[in-house]
Amino acid sequence: MVNQLFSLSGKTVLVTGASSGIGRAIAIACSEMGARVMLTARNSENLEFTKSMMCGEGHIICPADITNEAEIQQMAESAPTLDGVVHNAGMRRLMPCKGAKDSHITEMLRTNFVGTALLQKHLLRAKKINRGSSVVFIASRAASAPAIGNAFYAASKGALLAYAKTLGLELSPQGIRVNSICPAMVWTELAERDAKFAGTNQEELLRRYPLKRLGKPEDVANLAVFLLSDASSWMTGSVIDITGGGELTLM
Repeated sequence: MVNQLFSLSGKTVLVTGASSGIGRAIAIACSEMGARVMLTARNSENLEFTKSMMCGEGHIICPADITNEAEIQQMAESAPTLDGVVHNAGMRRLMPCKGAKDSHITEMLRTNFVGTALLQKHLLRAKKINRGSSVVFIASRAASAPAIGNAFYAASKGALLAYAKTLGLELSPQGIRVNSICPAMVWTELAERDAKFAGTNQEELLRRYPLKRLGKPEDVANLAVFLLSDASSWMTGSVIDITGGGELTLM
């Protein structure tokens, strides 16, 4: 009975940003737990690679740019009915506040917040999310753990968290749950690039974490699977930090 609670068998789940990193790990984990997965991101070749690593059959690849509303509307309308959505697509680029440019701020917000909110709108309008489903947002500790050069990324993730809480209220009459995950530093290609930009290395970063390791994409994926499963059926509006104990660190 307990195993059935954590299973995703018979469920269809959409994962955005599934071409690499955390999104790829979530898509793979969902497939291992029995879900049929719809994968989306801009890079179709990388999506194919993700699919090649997944278990089971029937997975769907749908390349789309989260910043292009026409593309995400078409994707939403073509999607099967869903039992879970993981909003993972995003970007991060460091820039000090004094160097702020309209193009940088707009791109960050468009990618990390606006596109996600519009995709969610189109999924709801097309009636693609089943009653009793689960929606999961991959946010960041950055929203509450400031760091130099990270203001605009943090602001975009903070907007996402505020949006998710309101969405949870609006969808609660349909039994649709909405929760957010805020990881600290997860070692991906993106994190490695930013660490080099900031002049830090893994050894320096490890000192911040009581568990003496950085996060892995699979760590976040396991938590996402729990939130997608029936085991979390009384959770909505939650914001869950996953930090390895490094409460003053960021993603």
